[in-house]
Amino acid sequence: MATTLLRKTVLTAAGIAATAGGIAGPAIAAHAAPTGNTTAVVADRKGHGERELDVRYEAQPNFYFCGPAAARNALSVQGKNIDVHAMAKEMGTTEAGTNSINDITPVLNKETGASNAYKSVEISTPKADDKQTDTLRTDVVKTVDAGRAVVANIAGTATDTDGTTHSFEGGHYISVIGYRDDGHTVTIADSANPNTATYRMSIDNLADWIATRGYSTS
Repeated sequence: MATTLLRKTVLTAAGIAATAGGIAGPAIAAHAAPTGNTTAVVADRKGHGERELDVRYEAQPNFYFCGPAAARNALSVQGKNIDVHAMAKEMGTTEAGTNSINDITPVLNKETGASNAYKSVEISTPKADDKQTDTLRTDVVKTVDAGRAVVANIAGTATDTDGTTHSFEGGHYISVIGYRDDGHTVTIADSANPNTATYRMSIDNLADWIATRGYSTS
């Protein structure tokens, strides 16, 4: 899988934001809010085509730590408590963000304790097609059923099931910690703002949100 970065950076009010083609792309959260609290926000339920994992949520401490924070939240469903600064160091995160999902996948494998627990999957097109969306749905269900969370690199604006829009034009990382309706609806843990720590989104909207970037999945 290609990891070459095509980057064009611009200055935003929140800091440095970037857009990128392909699977790579810095992920900057424009509305990150620090928090000292760690709370469990969902419970584990399985059956009737749904499951949600118990995430020990933490908000990211600054605008550019969304990659490490998403990975940290994802690993928390496995009972791991890893310092977000240690995650950032492993991923090479800077104020320009974390370059690519390919910088996150190896760290997830290392902390999970299995070299093949996670792989990177690309959605290279500007909009996800039916096959890519179905692959994402299958990957989310398989990963969550294995007791792990998906980490996704997203960009742009997407609408959740409550009609609320979430906009990260410069890019962002999120964790997918659950699903319902056999994976047609997913639960997202978002480190950007503890006031909207989790929300649900259709798999179609999530796939389009990931388009031009990628995700880490089992």
